[in-house]
Amino acid sequence: MKRWTTGEVSKEHAVSVRTLRYYDQIGLLKPSGRQDNGRRHYSEQDLLTLEKILLLKSLSLSLDDIRMMMDKLSFRDILIAHHQHLQEQLDTLETSIQNTSSLINMYDLEGSLSWERVSKLVNSSKAVKKKWVDYFAEDEKQFLKKNLPDLGDSGKQTQLYLSLLRRMEWCISRGISPESDAGMEIGLQLLEAARETFGEDEELMEKFWEVRKKPSKESGLYPVSEDVLLFAEKSMEYAAVSDVNSGR
Repeated sequence: MKRWTTGEVSKEHAVSVRTLRYYDQIGLLKPSGRQDNGRRHYSEQDLLTLEKILLLKSLSLSLDDIRMMMDKLSFRDILIAHHQHLQEQLDTLETSIQNTSSLINMYDLEGSLSWERVSKLVNSSKAVKKKWVDYFAEDEKQFLKKNLPDLGDSGKQTQLYLSLLRRMEWCISRGISPESDAGMEIGLQLLEAARETFGEDEELMEKFWEVRKKPSKESGLYPVSEDVLLFAEKSMEYAAVSDVNSGR
């Protein structure tokens, strides 16, 4: 039967020799073999016990808690607990990545982003109790989550909407009407983007648009000014009428 020395276990499992000796002293992990000169030797079962200890330790459990749980949990139970812990860490990391991407896109959209603005958006997000998805049935939620552009990514559709937002703000700042040529061009692109997102489901598109017009604190969506929303609505109406009249 193969045996491992303290040094070999330390190297292969990234645990210091001092830690292994401490585990031995407190009775948490006593090596199965010991020579007359005091040299410790670990068996395969000892190494399995060490793996259990390390996994439980990764869950931020104290050594006393680990000692009590060692005999009560199977190795599979410990692996499941560790998997859940890793999943929670992954969810937290993915949320942080998405929030950071959102801030980058906000910065690109607004040209700057003061700390006060960031703080306000973060606190507003935390305060939101009803998210936009809560306004929709389960099948609608799944469809929208899959198809709607997300401010937290940098996909082509997201960049298109950000570009259209900037263009509408530019038109508004210069007094350009949504019924102008520039407005119609924006409206046509908004309609095309909406068709790509919602397909033929005009009812769902209208339903989402009504939610989009709600205050950000009610919907949890990225705040867009009433002027921009009104410009978008009028430009799409103008583009749709022009589209019909032109026979397109």
